[in-house]
Order: sequence, then C-alpha cells, then structure tokens
Amino acid sequence: MRQDTGFEHCMKCSICTVYCPMMEVNSAFPGPKQAGPDGERYRLKDPLFFDRALKYCLNCKRCEVACPSGVKIGDIIQTATATYGKSVPGLRDRMLANTDFVGCAASAFAPVVNAVVASKPAKALMDCTLGIDHRRSFPTYSSERFDVWFRKHAESVQTQYRDSVAYFHGCYVNYNFPQLGKDLVRILNAAGYGVRLLEKEKCCGVPLISNGLHKAAARNAKINLASIRLAGTTVLTTSSSCTLAIRDSYPEVLGIDNSDIRETVILATRFLFENVESGRIRLSFRDDYHARIAYHTPCHLQKLGWNIYSVRMLEMIPGVELVRLDQQCCGIAGTFGFKKENYEHSQKIGEKLFSLIRDAAPDFVATDCETCKWQIEMSTGVKVLNPISVIAEALDFEKTTILNNH
Repeated sequence: MRQDTGFEHCMKCSICTVYCPMMEVNSAFPGPKQAGPDGERYRLKDPLFFDRALKYCLNCKRCEVACPSGVKIGDIIQTATATYGKSVPGLRDRMLANTDFVGCAASAFAPVVNAVVASKPAKALMDCTLGIDHRRSFPTYSSERFDVWFRKHAESVQTQYRDSVAYFHGCYVNYNFPQLGKDLVRILNAAGYGVRLLEKEKCCGVPLISNGLHKAAARNAKINLASIRLAGTTVLTTSSSCTLAIRDSYPEVLGIDNSDIRETVILATRFLFENVESGRIRLSFRDDYHARIAYHTPCHLQKLGWNIYSVRMLEMIPGVELVRLDQQCCGIAGTFGFKKENYEHSQKIGEKLFSLIRDAAPDFVATDCETCKWQIEMSTGVKVLNPISVIAEALDFEKTTILNNH
C-alpha cells in the first residue's frame, strides 16, 4: 500500500514553488503546489483533471525538502502520472529507461559503442529519429562489468574478513564506471569488512518510473527487495538516487512495502563516517595527497538529509581543501536532460551550479550522483568523482589495513 503523501496538509503557502527549479525556466509547468496537492484534490473527483504538463516535474524533491508541512509533493506528482497518464512510452523513452538491457548490450561492444555514440553523425541521427538531443554527451561503457570483475578477482577472498556487508552497486557502477565499485571494495577490505553482492540485482527503477514504466519498475523493486532480505545484513550503496528509490520510492510511488529492510540500506559514506566516529574503523591517509575539491549535494541526497556524511568524510582527509557549494539542481534529472524537448530547460536550470563551480576553480568536483557527474563534466569541463573514489585515492591502504587488524 502506498504511504500517506499528506496532500491534505498543504497550507497553500507556495514555498515549494520558490524552490522549484523548473518554474524558473519553463512557464508550461504549473508548479509543485498546483501539480501536486492542488491537482490531487481535483483528480480524486475526476481523472479528466490530469495535466500532461506534469511530465516537466524533475522529481528533484526540492519542493519536499522545503515544505513546512511534510507533504510529499514529488511523490504525489509521480503517482498521479502513473495513475492517470495515458501516454505510451515510445522507443526513446524505453531505451533510456531500460538501463540493464542497454548496459549489457553496450558493454559487450563497449569500444565500438563508445566511439559511435560520441560521433557527430550518430548524435545527429539520434536527434532527428529518437529525439535525443545532439548536444548531449553520453556516458562511456566499460568492457568489463563490475559484477564480472568482482566474481573473477574479489569474491573468493571476501570471507576472510571479520565482518561483512552487501553492496547494491547499481547500473552506473556495473556498466559505466566499475572503478567506483572497486574503490569501495578496497576501502571496506582495508577497514576489515568483506563485501558481498546481492543474489540478484536489477536497476533501482528510477529511470523506469520517470519514463512511465511503473509496472517494470515494480518488478525490479520486488526482485531487489527479495535479494536485500536474503542478504540479511547492511546493504551499502554509492548512488544517492538508487538509495532514495529503494528506501522511499518503492513504498511511496510503487506501493511496495519495504518497512522491514528500509533502514538497512544506506549510503557508503554514512556507513564509513558512523563507523569511524564510533572507533570501529580507523583510516590512515597519505601525507602527499592534496586537492581543492568542490562538493555538490545532489537533490536526492538533500532529500535524504545525508550530505553531511560525505562532507565529513572528505573533511577527514588532511590534504583536502573543501569548498561546499550552495545546493543547486544540476538540471539533468536522470534521463530528463537527454531528451531534445528538455535539453534547453536542463541546461538553464544547471547554469547556477555551473557558475558556482567555475568561480570555485577546484581541481575537481565531488558528488554522490552519477547523472550529476555527467551533467557537470559536460557543462563545465571539470572532472567529477564520487566521494568514495576520493577517499580511495587519498587512503594509505597499507597503514589502514594494519590499524584495523590490531
């Protein structure tokens, strides 16, 4: 059963509209108050009141963070789209949404795929036939998937550690950037923790939900929850959006109960921080590591309220000069910014963040969201790393291993 979204508690204060990044750049979007709780009152009386402009909602959750009454505005809009929307997703939306299928196929021919999708002719063709904007840069695919690497090179030694955790790696780590998963495994092993993958893992469902494929998202959710229950231990993540989906979107948008395992699914930086603070894990960092880092809080991590863990972990590194950027939406919103009709809105929304990054002049940006990474790198030319990879770069693995073995 879906959780209570609390639309009846809306006080019509309109604070949510002030924080909505889409309203600043797109007059066609009615805004979170009207699209969410106001619209819900009408939709409950008559489904004909469904507004197709709801497709412009980024589901960034900034409205929910701002709401003084705790109304789950983004979830109301997502649920309304699933309940009342009649449009059938086309080929483009299905391709963007089915990350497991596309990722598996692309990884098998990664060098060719990467070269083709980066070429101007291919971009022009996708623009005119699929409606994927030719100005958008695609993430590259890895020839070796993370789960394949793990089973070949890491799985056999994980039982030697005193404790263990499970890892929900997500599509980005599995198909695009396995190094992030490798970094987490190395850190946890040095800290005395073995790592297990889930028995079966599917895409968290965020791109499926945002592209109108809610039934497919629900199927994935049930598979993931069954695997998390089977793991019977803490499940770490390295993606803020995957984390929010598993913890909140499953019950609130898909109507799938996860109350028995919700609190076991946490971001890796939170796990590390809490264990370092308690003294259970001890970390030693390299003396020669120095970097000026700008930290960007992803919208979904702001909704979780967990950005402090990533910030504190980065601040633990002696050679880091950390610039905490004002929280601004990057504008990509998962697959939203890939679509031709959304590209200009996406870039206009992100411009405030891009300006902050340019003014900060960092060596690189750190953030916990892979799509924020793609948007920032494409729009600013500045390298972006997950905080876990920053920790891995700065960590003295030999000393850390010794500290945690005594």
